[in-house]
Amino acid sequence: MTDGWPLYESRLKGKLHVISKRYTQRIERHNLRQHLARLGRKSLSFSKSVELHDKVIGHYLNIKHYQ
Repeated sequence: MTDGWPLYESRLKGKLHVISKRYTQRIERHNLRQHLARLGRKSLSFSKSVELHDKVIGHYLNIKHYQ
C-alpha cells in the first residue's frame, strides 16, 4: 500500500505494491503525531525530556497496538 512514489515500486514487488489513496489515508491515520498532542511542536503538553517522551510513546503503543 503506497502513494505511488517511484522508489516503492523498485523495493516492493508484485502483490505488495498497491497504489491507492484509500490505503495511504488509512496509514496516515495511524500517525503518532495525530494521536499524541505532545509530539506537536507548539503544543502546551510538549516535554523537553526525552525520557518522558519515550515513556509516553511506549505507553501509547502498549495500549493501541498490543492489547
